[in-house]
Amino acid sequence: MYTENKEILVLGLGNILMQDEGVGVRAVEALECRYIVPDCVTLMDGGTTGTELLQPMRGVKQLIVADAIHTGDANGTLVRIADEQVPAFFQTKLSNHQLGLSDLLALLSLTDEQPEHVTIVGLVPHSLENRLGLTPEAEQGVEAMVAQLVVELERLGVELVKRAQPLRGFWQQQAALERVKCA
Repeated sequence: MYTENKEILVLGLGNILMQDEGVGVRAVEALECRYIVPDCVTLMDGGTTGTELLQPMRGVKQLIVADAIHTGDANGTLVRIADEQVPAFFQTKLSNHQLGLSDLLALLSLTDEQPEHVTIVGLVPHSLENRLGLTPEAEQGVEAMVAQLVVELERLGVELVKRAQPLRGFWQQQAALERVKCA
């Protein structure tokens, strides 16, 4: 259970059971597999949860959200929305988790515990079918999202250390097992 708020929260949102809808979760997992992050940063899989995210978001200075978003741009487009752009972002339905996220930010503002800065790093999904695993195009998009998350953290003065040997995420191990079974 999450108990301590830190300075920066990097939150991956998405439903990994709906193909590219899980791209935000996978991007944050990939970031964690490739980099050692300092204690001032919390990386979190927010999945499709709602009010459970209230406590982890409470009082953080910087909130960075990775998610699949629908902007009308071409599939695979990387989108960055920050600070004063975020309220305009919530005026149109761009993300399946947007209502929950906007509600949480509104609740936190009532108690003056909202993040000082909010940045959303999004990718326009290719497919939202009920399938486990990202499309090959979204897999490539994860690379762009991780690169943007690194830029966002560096912009905040966070020094990330690249792991000498990247960790393998659970989803990567499962995919490798599936390939072995099919061979």
